[in-house]
Amino acid sequence: MAKAVRFYETGGPEVMRWEAVEVGDPGPGEVRIRHEAVGLNFADTYFRTGLYPAPLPAGMGVEAAGVVEAVGPDVAHVREGDRVTYTGSPLGAYSTERVMPAEHLIPLPDAIGFDTAAAMTMRGLTTAYLLRRIHPLKAGDTVLLHAAAGGVGLIFTQWAKLLGINVIGTVSSEEKAETARAHGCDHVVIYTQEDVAQRVRELTDGAGVPVVYDSIGKTTYPTSLDSLARRGLLVCFGTASGPIPPIDAMQLAVKGSLFVTRPALADYIADPAERAELAGELFSHVATGKIAIEINQRYALEDAVRAHHDLEAGRSIGSSVFTL
Repeated sequence: MAKAVRFYETGGPEVMRWEAVEVGDPGPGEVRIRHEAVGLNFADTYFRTGLYPAPLPAGMGVEAAGVVEAVGPDVAHVREGDRVTYTGSPLGAYSTERVMPAEHLIPLPDAIGFDTAAAMTMRGLTTAYLLRRIHPLKAGDTVLLHAAAGGVGLIFTQWAKLLGINVIGTVSSEEKAETARAHGCDHVVIYTQEDVAQRVRELTDGAGVPVVYDSIGKTTYPTSLDSLARRGLLVCFGTASGPIPPIDAMQLAVKGSLFVTRPALADYIADPAERAELAGELFSHVATGKIAIEINQRYALEDAVRAHHDLEAGRSIGSSVFTL
């Protein structure tokens, strides 16, 4: 009998239940996978709270790594015994075993451990599309990244250095500032102590940055706009503090003919060829040590409630995983 975290109503972390579940045989286009590690992402809380609607009752989580235990008909790109990772599949990653669509699986190189894969697949692919698909950045450009000591932030700053891009990062504390600097962040702004937009202007000789990467949302939206250069782009790729407010088109014009986009990872990995290309670049950087994946929080899967409390309270640095 497998075990899984499920929720029957939306709300706080306490709505999640750790319970026994039946796992059957895979059908056409499906596999049964045994998880070795599961990713903990802030996006998981969006489903739990109802910000992202899901039919109830539902499983929890969209990222994990493990071994293919059985393969159903019409599955060609993975076989029984393969090491795999995934993100973006139907809810249910918070489990010891599950049956799921094979199309979401990404073969995992032997050089990358399961816990590393669970800590980086969503965050790493997010970083990949942010840096390689959203805007044509060039060496020497300076960008602003909120939550620079978070899971995406630490991967982003390391990858940016490989591309010759300068990063101004925001964090909430000196401890997180030290972590961000250690991973290549060129300038760190502690937003609890400094005016972020003013500091960005000082660091860019008054010009502002061409791109702001904002995973916080509601509370940082005004600051992000005020940090942009003329015709700059605000990339809102997360809503940790809540959704951004309705966009005022005239405000964008007044502040310098600005652009705003709200991308989703799913649209950048929907094409298997593009997903393979982005994953290949990510895996190569990690396997060769050019990008280090920091796992600073580890939890047992049955401790999902505590993990979500820690995540929402901002007590996490780098990536978090559930180990089985």
